[in-house]
Amino acid sequence: MLGTVALGQLAATLRAGRGLAAKRDIAAVAARLGVSAASAVPVGDDCAAIPDGDGFLLLAIEGFMNEFVAGDPWFAGWCGVMVNVSDVAAMGGRPIAAVDAVWAGSAGDAEPVLAGLRAASETFGVPVVGGHTNIRTDRGQLSVAILGRAKRLLTSFDARPGDRLVTAIDLRGHYREPFSNWEAATDAPAARLRADLELLPMIAERGLAAAAKDISQGGLIGTAMMLAECSGGGAAIELASIPGPESVSLGRWLQTFPSYGYLLAVAPANVPAVLARFRDRDIAAADIGVITAEHRVVIADGRSSETIWDFSREPLTGCAPAEVFA
Repeated sequence: MLGTVALGQLAATLRAGRGLAAKRDIAAVAARLGVSAASAVPVGDDCAAIPDGDGFLLLAIEGFMNEFVAGDPWFAGWCGVMVNVSDVAAMGGRPIAAVDAVWAGSAGDAEPVLAGLRAASETFGVPVVGGHTNIRTDRGQLSVAILGRAKRLLTSFDARPGDRLVTAIDLRGHYREPFSNWEAATDAPAARLRADLELLPMIAERGLAAAAKDISQGGLIGTAMMLAECSGGGAAIELASIPGPESVSLGRWLQTFPSYGYLLAVAPANVPAVLARFRDRDIAAADIGVITAEHRVVIADGRSSETIWDFSREPLTGCAPAEVFA
């Protein structure tokens, strides 16, 4: 990746990022609703995982920024399915169906959103089975929820000290300007996209990992922070090990939301097998650090290190196990 930047400056930029700020909002909302990692269905995962027979029902929802829906409505519709499917996969599951809520000023205004939603539904093989429609509003908005199922979970709560932090990102894409969305899906073959997603439930079912998250608006570092917090620990990340496009600055890449990007906490003995599964499908994968027992996330550049977040001083999402800071 292009360019070098002082580690302290990079850490400050990441802490001040809009994506990370949005993750901090979770703490206040979760507290007001009275939900946490100690709830009957623990809160903090990419999906709610509800025990069901010999597996789990997975339930997730995504809402989209108004400026995103207004600025790129077709892609917003596409993302309504894609990001939810990614959440299901991140928990070791397979999607079943989606519902949407669409607001627009007219049927014409809603058309590109619905077209993108339908295209992604067909590409990923996830039917839209219902929802809510209002095409008499003063602005466009979109929210999409999804139902999935997992036989064996990958969670945000099961990373353990000593686990290696593995990332897998599809680099065969480009930025969908002006947003920091790395788009590697809309032109890809549907069969390839579905098979790539299948890697996550396969890893879960074969016991190669127990913890994972998809890389979201908080970027790679923000996602690592959420994983570490929910697991009651920390992480140390080596920046030089992170795969990324050669033409993109490190500062931007670490805040990027990739269309296919995951973090997994993997026992050291399983790292080669996990890396091989992604690399066999031409997905960039690397061991980028370690889960620690410390309640902080640290980035290092080979010369020095910098603490990005200290959970003992301030929660991020507020989804850490209660006993950690009792």
